[in-house]
Amino acid sequence: MNELRGAFTALITPMHENGEPDYDGFRELIRFQLAEGIDGIVPLGTTGETPTLEEDEEEKLIRIAVEEAKGKVPIIIGTGSNNTSYAVLYTRRARDLGADAALVVTPYYNKPNDEGLLRHFKAVAALGLPVIIYNIASRTGRNISAALIEELSRIPGIIGVKEASGDVVQMGDIIRDAAAKRRAEGRPFTVLSGDDGLTVPLIALGGDGVISVISNLVPGKVAALAKACLAGNFEEGRRLHYELLPLIKAAFIETNPIPIKAAMTWAGLPGGPARLPLGTLSPENAKRLYAVLESLVPRKDGRTG
Repeated sequence: MNELRGAFTALITPMHENGEPDYDGFRELIRFQLAEGIDGIVPLGTTGETPTLEEDEEEKLIRIAVEEAKGKVPIIIGTGSNNTSYAVLYTRRARDLGADAALVVTPYYNKPNDEGLLRHFKAVAALGLPVIIYNIASRTGRNISAALIEELSRIPGIIGVKEASGDVVQMGDIIRDAAAKRRAEGRPFTVLSGDDGLTVPLIALGGDGVISVISNLVPGKVAALAKACLAGNFEEGRRLHYELLPLIKAAFIETNPIPIKAAMTWAGLPGGPARLPLGTLSPENAKRLYAVLESLVPRKDGRTG
């Protein structure tokens, strides 16, 4: 698989008001992403509410993603679990259904030691589907250090990391100590930002792009930001960063994906409610979010307010 670079959307799972997945909306969302020039899609991640999806729902979503995007952009399916046997099961399913890569989160709650992490990711990578590690201590309770990422990067089949530590120093260490070494050996190792607000500095340090939340709503602008920075045009990258910064802040005003789903619904795009235990956006925060959207995002139906 070629090295992954650019902007990849961590897709929401649109829902009907009764909480059932909106499969037609999901298909529409993928077509919207492709039409806007996104570089890849990432279904079944945190933003896709995977912790509350049933296995048959997940399988149907994967099948739709493959039907719509296979051969057009990379399809990276979230397959992580805090149970290694389940992570292997979900990764095998993604492989067999036609995914191009798996996004595998650090096992959460268990807080495994380094040996456990090495054995966990080695077991998943052994299935033959390229694996991207997802490092997000704020969700999992366990940061993967740059030194351990470098060790993991030596495992055949592990091709990159979604780095959401929020630590720019750690990002730079990973790029220098893992990505640069693997590339020197002729093996791709992608470093993607897991935070929309850190895309520009990560690419400036030698990283490869972003797995984005806000690109659900504005895929063209996020793709343009990544493209500009990867081409060395940081003046344009900064301009787009500051243009999008109010939306980046608003999209995380409450737990993701509550705000981005509210924003999608406001804009007339597939969105809908989040599933419990996630609640609805508070009225105060909704007002703040919609004020940002009014100035940045046109509604598909042309309405305002």
